[in-house]
Amino acid sequence: MYAAQRAIGAYAKIGIETSVVDANPHRLIAMLFEGARSAINQALLATRAGDVLVKVRAFDKAVSIIGQGLRASLDTQRGGEIAQQLDSLYDYMLRRLTLANINNDEAMLEEVDRLLAPIQEAWLAIGQGNQAAAVPTRHLNVVS
Repeated sequence: MYAAQRAIGAYAKIGIETSVVDANPHRLIAMLFEGARSAINQALLATRAGDVLVKVRAFDKAVSIIGQGLRASLDTQRGGEIAQQLDSLYDYMLRRLTLANINNDEAMLEEVDRLLAPIQEAWLAIGQGNQAAAVPTRHLNVVS
């Protein structure tokens, strides 16, 4: 059983790595949103189940994706006020995730997911509108 789980994990990792290699910059940001929301969901389920190890790993992943992925990819020079506001929002999310982890607070986890959802939807809509045009290389570098 353990060998099968390792094989499935290895297969999934290869699939993710292949997706990353093949993805354009816009798709990479979309993948970050997916990953962050998935990690938040895992943290929520692990919190409910009392599985501390899975919870900590999921929180670490969510914090890393939001802080070192989404937030770090913002182009505050070209993205202007929107990028600056997103930077502040991501900072808020990171603080809420830290508190949620410390306090096992499911409501804070759900709040962060609710905050990410419309940003993810908007980012995906931007991608649909830019399919024929050049895709921005930086998160919220949508100023033409």
